[in-house]
Amino acid sequence: PLFLNQLQKDLEEVKELLTNTTRKRVRDVLLAEKHKLELEIKNQPPPKPKDVAEEEKSSLGGYTVKINNYGWDQSDKFVKIYISLNGVQKLPAENVQVNFTERSFDLLVKNLNGKNYTMTFNNLLKPISVEGSSRKIKTDMVLVMCKKKREEKWDCLTQVEKESKEKEKAAYDTADPSEGLMNILKKMYAEGDDEMKRTINKAWVESREKQYKGDIPMDI
Repeated sequence: PLFLNQLQKDLEEVKELLTNTTRKRVRDVLLAEKHKLELEIKNQPPPKPKDVAEEEKSSLGGYTVKINNYGWDQSDKFVKIYISLNGVQKLPAENVQVNFTERSFDLLVKNLNGKNYTMTFNNLLKPISVEGSSRKIKTDMVLVMCKKKREEKWDCLTQVEKESKEKEKAAYDTADPSEGLMNILKKMYAEGDDEMKRTINKAWVESREKQYKGDIPMDI
């Protein structure tokens, strides 16, 4: 399939870049991207029989647009993804297809105003029930209903989002709080007017004086 070929080409390029880079930061970013691509390739649905794939290809007119914008919500039983597409309710129902697996889904909307639209979600945060999941066509919107296997709250939609949030939290938790405060004060000083600068200077001098007297047992 075309999408899988693109992923494999991306992976080859990332591997090539990894062999050439000597910068740790760049290497870390490339390793993360390599891991993400390998997961996406692993979670690709199996190829369809050739005749089905050919038939579907011949029915796709115009060019294909990847959907990036969506909204989502959840109830105890469902994760709901809202995708805005003007005029989608005018299409025949069979032109709006969603394929579900336990940890992914992909949406294909065929021939909407001369274009085809696709959206793929791999590595969903938790498993879903393929049989219980469905899609609904509303005015200017497709609603994808992913049935949760267990009734529990999802903090985000995908594993990648979760890992990204955890990295941000870890960076925040290990940051030196006094350093964060100093950065805020420096920013306020740099952007402030004369009055603001005088106020910050006065507070700074007073805090140093108290510290020298031993009133504040802390190092600012």
